[in-house]
Amino acid sequence: MSDTPYACDLCQLPVETQGYEVFTVQGRKRFCCEGCLGIYRMLHESEIVDEPPAAPAA
Repeated sequence: MSDTPYACDLCQLPVETQGYEVFTVQGRKRFCCEGCLGIYRMLHESEIVDEPPAAPAA
């Protein structure tokens, strides 16, 4: 695990707890808490996917 924290994809606070993330058509989104994750899900539900997007073929 990296020592550099990620910024929450909603509020930009540091992500200090694992497990609050979703995969979208743009890639993985990480959140600092359940509240930010829930708000993001409500606002962007059409962009959320069940699995990570496939890597482009080389």
